[in-house]
Amino acid sequence: MISPHLYALIILLNQSFVWADALDVQVVGLFRDVAVVEINRQQYVLSPNQSTPEGVTLLSANSQRALLDINGETTELELGGTIGGTFSPPQQASVSVWPRNGLYSTTGSINGFSVDMLVDTGASAIAMNAATARRLGLDYLNAPRVGVRTASGEELAYEVRLERVELGEIRRYNVRAIVIDGPQPQQTLLGMSFLDTLEIKREGDRLELLQRF
Repeated sequence: MISPHLYALIILLNQSFVWADALDVQVVGLFRDVAVVEINRQQYVLSPNQSTPEGVTLLSANSQRALLDINGETTELELGGTIGGTFSPPQQASVSVWPRNGLYSTTGSINGFSVDMLVDTGASAIAMNAATARRLGLDYLNAPRVGVRTASGEELAYEVRLERVELGEIRRYNVRAIVIDGPQPQQTLLGMSFLDTLEIKREGDRLELLQRF
């Protein structure tokens, strides 16, 4: 027979789990690195890595969207976006890449611009040439200078941050990248500053990239 005290504890725990899951979350204001989030009619002004008592943490924000961690699950909401009732985590986003001439090439986007990319686990960061950086509107010449070693030897490069990198349904924000001041690489290298946040599986010839939450 369960004691009254233990029974009361079980009820309290069950209520706590229901309370944690039944969150009504809405983004009501967005600014650079600030989001105004309303949770069960209570408003919070959050900066990155700040959390609410309900377990909602702001990961990043800009004027268009907020990336939130809700009780351990990551989701993205635009202004006015709502998650109501029981929170269901999104399905794991994945992208399949097939080899072309022995290389894994694919098309994604950087800061909203379409970019042909080569999946390169040997590159420490996303790397692009100067012409691509200019097309993307990157002010790389005012970025910190770094030296990189390429097949042609030592090259002058610039370290920049990409606001958004997308590959299919996979999205990453504030991604480190290198701009090499010259025509190489001819194809943008999708390096480990993006790939190390993913789970990479090889299925025969196919490369499967899965977003971790």
